Amino acid sequence: MSNRTFELARTRVTLFEALLRARDARGGKYPILEDHERKVLSYDDIVRAAFALGGKLDTLIKRHETAGIMLPTGVGCVATFFALHAIGRTPALLNFTAGAMNLKAACQSANVKKVLTSRMFIKLAGLEALEAELSKHVRLIYLEDVRKTIDFGDKLVALVKGAMPRVFAAKGNPDDTGVILFTSGSYGTPKGAVLSHANIVGNVEQVHAHIDFDPNWSFFCPLPMFHCFGLTGGVMLPLFTGHKTFLFPSPLQVKEIPKLIKETGANVFFATDTFAMQYARNAKDGDLNCIELMVCGAERVKPETREIYKQRFNIELLEGYGATEASPVISVNIPGRNKHGTVGPFLPGIEWRLEHVPGIEGGQKLFVRGPNVMRGYLDPTKPFGIDLLPQGWHDTGDVVDVDQDGFIRILGRVKRFAKVAGEMVSLNAVEAYAANVWPENLHAAVALPDSRKGERVILFTDRADATSEALLAWCKANGASELAVPKRIVVIDSIPVLGSGKTDYVALQRTAAEQFAEAKAA
Repeated sequence: MSNRTFELARTRVTLFEALLRARDARGGKYPILEDHERKVLSYDDIVRAAFALGGKLDTLIKRHETAGIMLPTGVGCVATFFALHAIGRTPALLNFTAGAMNLKAACQSANVKKVLTSRMFIKLAGLEALEAELSKHVRLIYLEDVRKTIDFGDKLVALVKGAMPRVFAAKGNPDDTGVILFTSGSYGTPKGAVLSHANIVGNVEQVHAHIDFDPNWSFFCPLPMFHCFGLTGGVMLPLFTGHKTFLFPSPLQVKEIPKLIKETGANVFFATDTFAMQYARNAKDGDLNCIELMVCGAERVKPETREIYKQRFNIELLEGYGATEASPVISVNIPGRNKHGTVGPFLPGIEWRLEHVPGIEGGQKLFVRGPNVMRGYLDPTKPFGIDLLPQGWHDTGDVVDVDQDGFIRILGRVKRFAKVAGEMVSLNAVEAYAANVWPENLHAAVALPDSRKGERVILFTDRADATSEALLAWCKANGASELAVPKRIVVIDSIPVLGSGKTDYVALQRTAAEQFAEAKAA
């Protein structure tokens, strides 16, 4: 447990003020950020960069205009984020892995007319086609071009403003929109979540009060900032609490990341189970032993992942749970109170309630409310363009069980249940059964309509010799329902994932529907 208590009053500041508060506490010259280009920024550097860049963006982006940011995780993205806040503009972080159609929809729903990006990034990431398509709908502003216009006079002004930032920074309300993020789109079209300044600052304060962070620990963050886990957990949490952070542009570099963790001596690391297993497989002995605290979220932690980290690196994996709509952390296990199979107890300051879901036994749907829970979803038909949450309650859509000690067990999403022959079958359970039979492989289950049984379950796997018979035998031996055994298993080269690391169920659903239609036609 942390020695700190959660103080609601500390959440009542803007994001820029939270940055300045951390600078006051740690000292302006403290080197707080570093990225893969080996750029090291102190708090003073970030504040001055925000004013220098913000001064130029002030003439390019209208007041009350939402500005898109399409950049990789790095000091440039952080500086751009705070530059917009220094001049009172709202950033919308865009998922450049989501495809042109989803990005266009995101810009339209957030009323984004201009997107801040980088020529070098587009070239290195191979996003030229996306760039061409997106530029038909919005104006792309390249930061290289903007920076070329920053002269000695601009830097001098930024130096003066940086010395008196509270005088020159745009005034804001903690309840104003601090950032617009888009849900992962794992199960459908991404939705725009409107998070206030207080939501993000509040979640940082909640986590900091929940987990006992050593003041000398440093973080390593390869998660994308367009994903809330990366923005809040990987960037804002260490930035606002005075912990140096190494920022890396992509979680996909599974061979490079373990080496860099060893090189930087990072102590805190966040990942998804899928990426965590890949890092472990590519790490040499000793590469990850510097990690003192490692939290996995976004998907269930498999026993095999937990075991390899304990045996090879003496790391006790902690599992947490969150949602973009909650900024994102809702619960997390902590050292000394780590109950395997659960996602830990609720963070301080979160209210929760459960509602029964017809047809689903053993769990109920979770609703949460608290300082970290969003204002609502973007909706141009509603006042102020936001569909506000009723009484502040967010329907997570997750079916959970909360034990007597307050630990949460995730049973699945409401939409991740299939009705087979009148019975509700958890698609998460189907995946878990497959993982027990073939633990070295990845699996994903979807459901399709079935004229005889209502729905049928299709299992995708990268296990070449996977069969329904082997899965059925395991279910019989372990007392699992035979209805959970998919009649059809589809072997694919790899399970598709989104930029956040989550399984791309939309793509798999489309593939299943196409294959099923072809089989029907044949």
